[in-house]
Amino acid sequence: MTENVTWLSPAACDPGEQAAGMPWGTRSGGRAMRVLVTEDDEILATALAAGLRREGMAVDVALDGAAALEHVAVNRYDVVVLDRDLPGVHGDDVCRALAAGRSGTRVLMLTAARSVQERVEGLGLGADDYLPKPFDFAELVARIRALGRRAVAPLPASLAHGDLSLDPARRVAVRAGRRLPLTPKELAVLECLLAADGRPVPAEELLERVWDEAADPFTSTVKTTIGRLRAKLGDPPVIQTVRESGYRIGEP
Repeated sequence: MTENVTWLSPAACDPGEQAAGMPWGTRSGGRAMRVLVTEDDEILATALAAGLRREGMAVDVALDGAAALEHVAVNRYDVVVLDRDLPGVHGDDVCRALAAGRSGTRVLMLTAARSVQERVEGLGLGADDYLPKPFDFAELVARIRALGRRAVAPLPASLAHGDLSLDPARRVAVRAGRRLPLTPKELAVLECLLAADGRPVPAEELLERVWDEAADPFTSTVKTTIGRLRAKLGDPPVIQTVRESGYRIGEP
């Protein structure tokens, strides 16, 4: 255990403790997101990734700047959580590269430096937000979600189709007045389908938006999750399979 872990409060190291007693589906407080955590302290990076996954986010981890650049070259992220003091390729250079790429990915820079001048420098490099260590896990989540809302077009307050509705902020799905006991992945898939407004969503797109890079693209992960989601949504069926196109809810 390194001293870096003290940058998180004890509750933050086990986000499940923070969420104890909260109704299922209300932990995330926002839309489905894909996040890259870039932090050279492996213990801290692992703790952050585990906590953010509990919040319903798809999370990848890079332990140095070179790995971060490799990740962003092949994956689309809503937010990159970027430690400034990285070995090899410095965090400043990673930030410059992301800003130059104009990808729409938002950068939340982390650093042990606490001076105003250093924060100004970080923002000047192209970072969208700056969080000094030590920080509280709840604040980190809130800042990531705020940046995620800026990275894409905002969702309406409620997504609905017939008697089915989803509150993206509260992560609550209801059908015919009954709250549905959906897992974070099922909620994220449902959100993607409802937000598509009748457009067929390919399985590859769902895999990219809802799962992290550890998911095998050749497995039946998406198909299995769709099957469970269909069962929980009940009759009449609302999720359609469109041959060679993906899945959709409703008509465009």
